[in-house]
Amino acid sequence: MKPRFNFVRNRLDKIRKANLYRSLVDNKVSGPYIRVGKKRLVNLSSNDYLGLGVVRVSQAQTQSSSRLVAGNDNVFEKLESRLARHKSQQASLVFPTGYMANLGIISVLPQKGDLILSDELNHASIIDSCRLSHAKKTVYKHNDMSDLEKKMKRNSHRKFVITEGIFSMNGDFSKLKEITEICKRYGAILILDDAHGDFVAGPDGRGSGAHLGVASKIDVYISSLSKGLGAFGGYAASKKEVIDLTVNTSRPFIYTSALPNFLVRDALEKISSDREQKRIKIWKNIEQMKKGLESCGYSIDSQSQIIPVIIGGEKKTVDFGRYLFDNGIFAQPIRYPTVKIGLARIRISVTAWLTDNNIARSLDVFEKAGKKFGIA
Repeated sequence: MKPRFNFVRNRLDKIRKANLYRSLVDNKVSGPYIRVGKKRLVNLSSNDYLGLGVVRVSQAQTQSSSRLVAGNDNVFEKLESRLARHKSQQASLVFPTGYMANLGIISVLPQKGDLILSDELNHASIIDSCRLSHAKKTVYKHNDMSDLEKKMKRNSHRKFVITEGIFSMNGDFSKLKEITEICKRYGAILILDDAHGDFVAGPDGRGSGAHLGVASKIDVYISSLSKGLGAFGGYAASKKEVIDLTVNTSRPFIYTSALPNFLVRDALEKISSDREQKRIKIWKNIEQMKKGLESCGYSIDSQSQIIPVIIGGEKKTVDFGRYLFDNGIFAQPIRYPTVKIGLARIRISVTAWLTDNNIARSLDVFEKAGKKFGIA
């Protein structure tokens, strides 16, 4: 009789043969650097965009329960009030992660008989949330407003458009001006996942909607506390009734333990801090990195701190990433299923941590890598 777990071994073998195998690497992050074993590398894979990710509060877990049972420390109210003002919404609700925030909202709002229209490059957490919803789902071509409007004409009770603000693998902004106009014409509700735009883009870091001048036209915001803010957790912000309904019906909110209160205090401290100089620094670094890569011969189409260098083949991308690593640069190869087969890439994540010397060193290695692998 065959061992019962041969099917697991076979699946892993297929992943390895396709150059898609991943493994966890022990590391320690310090400012703009990451240490792997004895090797110190410039870190181009951090989502701590503003460089705020240092916890300065005492760490103690005192609420090992769901927020509705015994875990609703009063610091949540302070943070949620601050987040609601940040997004110019009536109320907000903190979740343990951004992934759970998407699950928590998308499982509550679209119902049977409704229609969800989701951008084809939306994050996996949005895709999974849509799959769990009882609403009908359709995917529109990435940032293709003609395709969105065509699919918007399908019959349904209510319509919901879901998009990211800055797309996590391409680094481009959603066409929010056009999307809000289409939503208005068809009476659709717009849900924006602004995990990568929040605290980075727009005046005072208010996000992609503010950056594009349509913040007041976003119906529901979903975002992260662990990227631009350098804290931990996720949140949603909308009308008070939407948040009340979420508290009462959202399984991902009701049936999980609360975020530890020391992490909530850390997020509150950081959102209340003066972040503007960090924002100025990151946009300076973004411009410096993009211009440098273009001068090395790379074709760069990013509009944000996320800069993909498209390699194409999976094995070539892994080899490219290994060359960067060997030469002191930590920038992760991104492959299927995160991106389509044949569109593997190195994902550069620019942060305010990076110094001019860090960027110059990175560009020098990328220039050599581009020539070695025939990319630039």
